[in-house]
Amino acid sequence: MKGKSTKRAKSTPAPTQPAWSVQHIKTSDGVQLRYLEAGSGDPLVLLAGWTQSAEQYTSQIAALSKRHRVIALDMRGHGGSEKPRFGYRISRLAKDLHDVLVALDLKSVSLLGHSMGAAIIWSYWDLFGGERLSRLVLVDQMPCAIVNPAWSPTELEEAGAIFTPAAVHEAVGAIASPQGEMVLRSMMAGILGTQMSAEDKERCIQRSLQMPLDLAAKLMLNHAEQDWRDVIPRISVPTLLIFAKGSVIPWKCSTWLQQKIAGSRLEVMEVAEGGEHFMFMTAEKRFNQLVVDFLAS
Repeated sequence: MKGKSTKRAKSTPAPTQPAWSVQHIKTSDGVQLRYLEAGSGDPLVLLAGWTQSAEQYTSQIAALSKRHRVIALDMRGHGGSEKPRFGYRISRLAKDLHDVLVALDLKSVSLLGHSMGAAIIWSYWDLFGGERLSRLVLVDQMPCAIVNPAWSPTELEEAGAIFTPAAVHEAVGAIASPQGEMVLRSMMAGILGTQMSAEDKERCIQRSLQMPLDLAAKLMLNHAEQDWRDVIPRISVPTLLIFAKGSVIPWKCSTWLQQKIAGSRLEVMEVAEGGEHFMFMTAEKRFNQLVVDFLAS
């Protein structure tokens, strides 16, 4: 009789770097941002989540730059971008994104945002509408993170909220404390899920640690406090929503998003196929194909 097999995360070697170039640009308030650029064609800008950097999209840059001019941006404080002591608000990050699109004279831009990157896109839409945009890919982000005790169960499911105000402030204080690295490592362990290799997890954590922890805490608080439910129904460009059943983000809020964004398409990945919060790493082939098909449709 054969024994029952146990599925384990495979050891993953460091990813091979695609043929990208490293570029820099200054925002309207004088902050130098770094971005990775590869390929040619219609522009596609990739936005990472909280504390992550452009390198998280190594697989996507390689796959998508075959058809697009791909620009993977490090937001202020993140990755190789400058780390000033000011501007750690979602609205300022959205203005930084606008500064980049204007400076590079990018038009008919497709934006892809994962986690907080999706919130930056919602803030961009709030500030600038569909200016310079053609399509959106919103990956695994709830419309509102903090629970309102007055909400009905239906409202709670629609918002996808998972934190109380007290829990957010406790987490922010812990990240900014002398034990901040330990706290961040513990937090990231839960976010990164169970299907990613130990090597890939450590690479994600090291990317997070590139951001000063007190600045990361400030940005987390501002990010958590936003409620985008009055902005989302005003989106009027073709939109792809990608969520995952094994994510820390409650996937059922994706149904509300699809209903409110006219004509949007929703894909929810199952756990067995790598459907976790970082599904662009744990299910990269399917993720990449979903994006390729959507941008070509």
